[in-house]
Amino acid sequence: MTKISDHIAKAIEANKTEFSFEILPPLKGQNINTIFDNIDPLMEFRPPFIDVTYHREEYVYKERNDGLLERKVVRKRPGTVGICTALQNKYKIDAVPHVLCGGFTKEDTENFLIDMDFLGIENVMALRGDAVKSETYYKPNKNGNFYAQDLVEQIVDLNHGKYLDDELQNTANTDFCIGVAGYPEKHIEAPSLDRDIHFLKKKLDAGACYVVTQMFFDNDRYFEFVDKCRLAGITKPIIPGLKPIATQKQLNILPQRFSVDVPDALVKEVVKARTPASIREVGVEWCIEQSKELKKAGVPVLHYYSMGKSDNIRAIAKEVF
Repeated sequence: MTKISDHIAKAIEANKTEFSFEILPPLKGQNINTIFDNIDPLMEFRPPFIDVTYHREEYVYKERNDGLLERKVVRKRPGTVGICTALQNKYKIDAVPHVLCGGFTKEDTENFLIDMDFLGIENVMALRGDAVKSETYYKPNKNGNFYAQDLVEQIVDLNHGKYLDDELQNTANTDFCIGVAGYPEKHIEAPSLDRDIHFLKKKLDAGACYVVTQMFFDNDRYFEFVDKCRLAGITKPIIPGLKPIATQKQLNILPQRFSVDVPDALVKEVVKARTPASIREVGVEWCIEQSKELKKAGVPVLHYYSMGKSDNIRAIAKEVF
């Protein structure tokens, strides 16, 4: 398999833009064929890698017979490691599992990474993760990594053969290529974009190899973000992440959940559209124009958030790649 950093370097050397995308594991109880059915239509565009998200546990409260509430931990979308292995076997493609701080101890993380190393998975995306729905703010697990920088450092330690049990002898080195997230409009919890970039640099200095951005709908935000990163001394590749608007509700949901702005021109076009199909068409057309401008600017990869659906991503890719 190939490191994502090598895929990026080859694209830069060839002066081309590669196509990649991110998928969600199916809900518990669903078959993996739901994943394959959405990936198959996109394989004609020869993506060098596919990201697979990891979803932390959620808490649900169920009433017991005595009237008290019992808290239960559930994982609604398990299967990230299995999906990555299936993708690499079926499509001969590099799969990039997301690894989270939230919901895991450092021991859990180490075991997770060991499993992936055994399976020949050489790329990971290191993320802090979000707060669970029952929490107002993110809380790290006891004995877990607090921030993505800490997680990057743990992965780098394993790459150097340093495990949590320092009494282990003759330990094997892993060889993970590490991606991290960047936020052109700053992370929702960051006090300023400059401060957010300060912490992004720390993740990269700790050993991360590349950045994939949060979605954005105004390319100027991306270009300004890259310029600020370069001024801050960040030299690693910064891959733009894109998502086409698919429903009118997303005009409210996406800014609230991901702290992104939706340009007035896009809002007006979506509101003007009268049917679900026409709204999706507006989203596709807007994303096509974003993609073409970014491709013309020479980005090495365009990364799409598919959210489990491929029809609109395929429509975009047909016009861009």
